[in-house]
Amino acid sequence: MGQTVKIHDRRSKDVLAAGHHAPIEVDDPYERGGRITVIRQMRGDPLARLHAHGQIDEAQYHAGRAFQRDWETAERGARAIDPSKEAVDGGRIPEPLSDQQAAARTRLIEVQRDLGRRLSRVLEAVIIHGLTMEQIAQSKAQSLIKLQGNLLRTALNELAIIYGLSNARRQYSREERAV
Repeated sequence: MGQTVKIHDRRSKDVLAAGHHAPIEVDDPYERGGRITVIRQMRGDPLARLHAHGQIDEAQYHAGRAFQRDWETAERGARAIDPSKEAVDGGRIPEPLSDQQAAARTRLIEVQRDLGRRLSRVLEAVIIHGLTMEQIAQSKAQSLIKLQGNLLRTALNELAIIYGLSNARRQYSREERAV
């Protein structure tokens, strides 16, 4: 059934050691139900890199991917019209929002409301824009990098709870408890 890829040459081992690649198991395109191990490039995917290096857990990783899917689904379809641009003949009429897009937008609004501005900003910077902690902090100060990393993990924990991927309880702020 599934086969394992063995790395034989020195160059492939060096690529893995650099930390930008990791083995991952995927469906075998040539064998129904089969699985194969391939080398995945993680340079442009900070979420996968954090997961591969054990810096975030399974629930956080899948919550981040669910957020990413919602963002991508919500971004398709209707776009705002810029009245400052000149109208052009033959322009396409925007497609109406699908039920999936509307649901994704609703979830994103709820997520952003629940997380707040700071957590939403760091989450979008990493998951949507592919920035690293170093790029977000825009400084080499370790405390800023760790702060951004902690904010991301907190946001991913909240996402895992919101998306039902974690059985942990949400920690409510004093204002939410008072209501």
